[in-house]
Amino acid sequence: MTMAQNAELGLESEMTGDGEQFLTFILANEEYGVDILRVQEIRGWDAVTEIPNTPPYIKGVINLRGTIVPIVDLRCRFGLEEVEYGPMTVVVVLKVINEERDRVMGIVVDAVSDTYSIPSDDIKEAPDFGGAVSVEFVQGLATVDEKMLILLDIDHLLNSGELDITATEQEPA
Repeated sequence: MTMAQNAELGLESEMTGDGEQFLTFILANEEYGVDILRVQEIRGWDAVTEIPNTPPYIKGVINLRGTIVPIVDLRCRFGLEEVEYGPMTVVVVLKVINEERDRVMGIVVDAVSDTYSIPSDDIKEAPDFGGAVSVEFVQGLATVDEKMLILLDIDHLLNSGELDITATEQEPA
């Protein structure tokens, strides 16, 4: 994402120096981050085409320039309280990689927050909760400007077994 794109989105940029770059977003007052190189587009919330017999967190699909893109509501996926979508609700369109192929998926988040460059040494492993809490989708944790960021492993999160239903929805129309 270029500096001009960040300015257009109203994002403050902390992308100086070496390190991994993350786009952060808000879900239930917590800030999460994804690898900025995976972000293809940020769109305002718009209606989706619902697909029957999908899990509740798969809101439906959109046609993005000829590609059918499944839309996953991260609040619902993480078991958070569902809220009505508002003017700040956005869909972050991401490139997801697995062994067989790459695919494009969208995640619904409360709002886009910021961009950060975080040195690899500053990314800490998620704590081990002894199986009581699953951290399988967490790449790591980082502290930036006195706040904790939860960095997501988007490939693991969006390639998990229950999302295999979306595999047939990825071919261009």
